[in-house]
Amino acid sequence: MIKGFTPRLYQESILSTASARNTLVVLPTGLGKTNIFLMLAAQRLKTYPDSKILLIGPTRPLIDQYKEVFRKHFEITEDMMAVLTGMVPAEKRKEIWNNATIIFSTPQGLENDLLSGRIGLEAVALLGFDEAHRSVKEYSYVWIAKHYMETARFPRIIAMTASPGSDLEKIMEVCKNLYIEDIEVRTENDTDVKPYVQEVEISWVKVDLPPEFGLVKGLLQNSFQDKLEKVQAMGFLNGVAGLSKKDLLILQAGMRSKLSENKKNFPLLKAISALAEALKISHALELLETQGITVLQKYIERLREDAKAGKTKAALRLFSDTHFLEAVEKTEQLHEKGEEHPKIGELKRIIKENIADAKGAKAIVFNHYRDSAVKLQEELNKIEGINSSVFVGQMKKGETGMSQKQQKKLVAGFAAGDFNVMVATSIGEEGLDIPKVDLVVFYEPIPSAIRQIQRRGRTGRQEKGKVIILVTKDTRDEAFRWVAHHKEKRMHSILKTLKTRLKLTLAGQG
Repeated sequence: MIKGFTPRLYQESILSTASARNTLVVLPTGLGKTNIFLMLAAQRLKTYPDSKILLIGPTRPLIDQYKEVFRKHFEITEDMMAVLTGMVPAEKRKEIWNNATIIFSTPQGLENDLLSGRIGLEAVALLGFDEAHRSVKEYSYVWIAKHYMETARFPRIIAMTASPGSDLEKIMEVCKNLYIEDIEVRTENDTDVKPYVQEVEISWVKVDLPPEFGLVKGLLQNSFQDKLEKVQAMGFLNGVAGLSKKDLLILQAGMRSKLSENKKNFPLLKAISALAEALKISHALELLETQGITVLQKYIERLREDAKAGKTKAALRLFSDTHFLEAVEKTEQLHEKGEEHPKIGELKRIIKENIADAKGAKAIVFNHYRDSAVKLQEELNKIEGINSSVFVGQMKKGETGMSQKQQKKLVAGFAAGDFNVMVATSIGEEGLDIPKVDLVVFYEPIPSAIRQIQRRGRTGRQEKGKVIILVTKDTRDEAFRWVAHHKEKRMHSILKTLKTRLKLTLAGQG
């Protein structure tokens, strides 16, 4: 059933486990997770000839890629394979499901079809979940896995990810939600993987925050401190030092939960309002430190529009705060003067040195914010020999956006060499199948092991690759760098522990 590729030793080893038990496969990007699924699909169809195979992925571009892998490497006619998404009318999806043997689907539409009874999973002999780290809380994967295990005649689950995260509880939740019985983990350093991994050189380029930015930062910090002190004075916060954005969001969720018990708790209402202002200032600080003046200015403009329209009271109150107003004034002055973050100059230098003068070379620049990605594209296109395009997710109100069809076309154009630099937001982190990328630049470090691994995995697939991470000294950039580093180390330690624990559980059951 398989054609055009020879399985690697680690793929055969993982296949052996996955054919016997529901398995979580943690494998670096570019090392053939889909091929493992493909081999397992062949095995299951041989054992259960009249069954179906289902592979679920979070986005349309990803599931199109899965189908392409099967088209190239699986002995099956085109009409026996099908792609299901929410774009296909409901009755048509039912017809497609009934006629196909191998189905590739996004999760939300599939969940709706199962809930309505249009389709059933009884005959599915293998269910694959790609980007399996998403299988937490209310994400569709969770209910689909439960429904599958309850209804399938011969169930088998394989879950795949480059990183399941670094939090023990979250990884255990993923395993529980997907009925995982075993874990197969490989890193670039494992002996059976090493021969297939190209060297990736990682370097950090540090820049100083300009003194003018420091003035704006000081004013925003004063405003931020004032808001948190108000929350503390009302008795909802013990101390204001060293609180991260995540801490504030957790606090906000807890306070809102309390408010649902008593809607007339006015001190709590005031504290929630002050905290909402603090979070907006925290975001402004992050943009200033890690992105630059143009992006901060756009954010301030959106806040001003919200304040004028009366959309949020927090935005309205911010514009009566002395420190915040002074920060806004200085930001506007810097914007008028054309001042920009020193990262932009460094990025242009890096791209010029590595891409502009190297024939056929390609780079991906990852940036967390859409506004910033658009600005970077404009700046990079000023370099002779550089043709860059922005790759973003679907349209959000008032922001740049792309349809899934546009995303697919852009990825194909990049792979074909139509342009040589892709400026991508988080949409570019998951599952991009671009064979040759010479350079990956992080415009900012990110405090996530999952996203760091995914970004890094975009290079070094077929040839030696390079990763450069831009860091603003003495800002949250430096903190995020180490947070991601420690999370990644913790992830590997947790996975080893869980694997041992699952083996002991299985041995006890035997």
